[in-house]
Amino acid sequence: MRYFLSVCGLAISAILFSACHQPSDNKSNLNLQPAGEAWGALYQQRAAEYKALAFQAYNIAQLRLDQQLKIKSKKPLSIITDIDETVLDNSPYFVALAKRGEIYSDSSWVKWTAKVKCDTVPGAAHFLKYAAGKGLTIFYITNRFEQERLPTLKNLNKWGLPQAESAHLFLMNSDDSKESRRLLVQKKYNIVLLLGDSLGDFDKFFDHLSDNERTAHTQQMAALFGAKFIVLPNAMYGTWEDVLYKDKNANSIQLKNQVLLNDLK
Repeated sequence: MRYFLSVCGLAISAILFSACHQPSDNKSNLNLQPAGEAWGALYQQRAAEYKALAFQAYNIAQLRLDQQLKIKSKKPLSIITDIDETVLDNSPYFVALAKRGEIYSDSSWVKWTAKVKCDTVPGAAHFLKYAAGKGLTIFYITNRFEQERLPTLKNLNKWGLPQAESAHLFLMNSDDSKESRRLLVQKKYNIVLLLGDSLGDFDKFFDHLSDNERTAHTQQMAALFGAKFIVLPNAMYGTWEDVLYKDKNANSIQLKNQVLLNDLK
């Protein structure tokens, strides 16, 4: 009898607890900003799956490079690579922001890069050194600011990354599109591979588009991914998030959070 009463009591308690804690359709209790960036950073820092994806990207890059080396070219061969979340890992910066309840700002970003504390993305150093050893010219095209030139070069050289010198580092100019900088390389070189974590690292057709337009262009250019375009994973930040705020006056953490919540399915 005591066992029966105990079981009944547990069952009733479970029902009452369940009734009081049913999942709510109200998304207002979720905080994707700034906590989401820390979740993405946790994945980048701790998940073996993240490392596997990075190794996979660079293994494919090496395979494609070896194929290109068998083809005659009138121009010398080159590779264009992004830096942040493609070659260098900035996850500690986003962890620090989340702990302070803040989101990205140019001033805090510049302070972070000045510390020269970025680690490398798994597989990046090995691949770039391999490519340089095969005679390719490497260009680092990034939307870091001009004032970050010296610490950026220091951080690249800290890990012995090849051709990490000012002539091979193209920082952001008046336009955040990387197209004009890619065209400068293209004048003298045959660009066989482009590496990046954002679609704007690959082609001008991805610049300044809406979320749906970016998806449509990705589908149209599907054959280039894994062939000439090598994409690295980045769940912390990027244009994929920025376009969600477009024309929505999301100029605070609260407003950004609401925009993201409205987009959840």
